[in-house]
Amino acid sequence: MGLHQRACIFLRTMLPDLGVCPSLAEDGAPRCALESSCRRIPVSAHLAGVGLLIAFLSTLGCFVRAPGVGMNMAEGDTLISVDYEIFGKVQGVFFRKYTQAEGKKLGLVGWVQNTDQGTVQGQLQGPISQVRHMQEWLETRGSPKSHIDRANFRNEKVIVKLDYSDFQIVK
Repeated sequence: MGLHQRACIFLRTMLPDLGVCPSLAEDGAPRCALESSCRRIPVSAHLAGVGLLIAFLSTLGCFVRAPGVGMNMAEGDTLISVDYEIFGKVQGVFFRKYTQAEGKKLGLVGWVQNTDQGTVQGQLQGPISQVRHMQEWLETRGSPKSHIDRANFRNEKVIVKLDYSDFQIVK
C-alpha cells in the first residue's frame, strides 16, 4: 500500500465526516488519475494541510473533533468575548447580582463591576448565541429596579478558550 493510500485511510478514519480523499474507493484502492503525483507528497504535508483546514474551520465556528470527545459549550457555536458598559440607574439596584445570575443561567463566564462614573462594566465570554441573549438582556431588562439608558459593547472577538471559569462580581 502506498504512502498516499495510508495517509488517506488514516485521515478517513480520524475525520470521517470530512470525506477526506475522494481519490480512494471504499476498499482503499486508488481511483485518482493523479495518484502518481499524489504519491510524491509526503504524509506530513497531507497532515499539515488537514491541520490548516481544521484551524480555518475553527475560526469560522465549525468544529472538528474525534468521536467520543465532548465539548464544554454547544457544538459548533463559536466562543466570543465582549466588553460592556451599561449607563443609567444601574448602581444601588442589585444590577451586578442580577447580571451575574443571568450570565450563569445562560452558561456564560466573565465579570461585572461598578465604576466610579456610576455605570456598570464587565466582560462576557461564551457561545455567541448565549452572549447575544445576554447583550439583549443588558440593553433592555437588567435588574427590576434599574433603568437602562444605553449599553455599549466593544472589543468583541472570537476566542478559542474561555479565560474565566465562572461569572464573578468584582468589588
